[in-house]
Amino acid sequence: MTSKTDFKRELDCYSARPGRFDVVDVPNLRYLMVDGQGDPNEGTAFADAVGALYPVAYRLKFASRRLGHDYVVMPLEGLWWADDMESFTAARDKSRWRWTLMIMVPDRVDETLVDGPVRLGSLAEGRCVQTLHVGSFDEEGPTLARMHDEFIPANGLRMTGRHHEIYLSDRRRTAPERLRTILRQPVLPAR
Repeated sequence: MTSKTDFKRELDCYSARPGRFDVVDVPNLRYLMVDGQGDPNEGTAFADAVGALYPVAYRLKFASRRLGHDYVVMPLEGLWWADDMESFTAARDKSRWRWTLMIMVPDRVDETLVDGPVRLGSLAEGRCVQTLHVGSFDEEGPTLARMHDEFIPANGLRMTGRHHEIYLSDRRRTAPERLRTILRQPVLPAR
């Protein structure tokens, strides 16, 4: 019996605490990815993207396990952006959002098993600020505003890259007030 690797336990960047902003260094990681846009609660694009990712993620896991490299399928993640970042913090105008949904996979996965709208890509975020948000996705705005407008500039940093969320809870099985989401923002030194 092979041991099962749980990257959430092995990678520090998958750990965060509520009420605290931490600066972390995120290694270059590989992901299954699907791109989309618009309000995740409207239409079917978001649900279709989630539905495309998980079968591929499990196909890769089972193929890897047959080769003696078993691992825990990682949580769903999302990169979020808009032309105006106020869409995330103040206005929360989800119709203007663009997103890439992702599931992290080990470097040794068989790329030939990736198909459909799912692509395999790498993400090099480097230095990031992150925190754990507990509660509804719609209540993230004030935390993001504190991160973007207070913590990042106060620590001699500036935002770069895309807003990143890691969904530690299954939103289909968890009450909104108990959802656990890592909120991450890549940063660089202020100029």
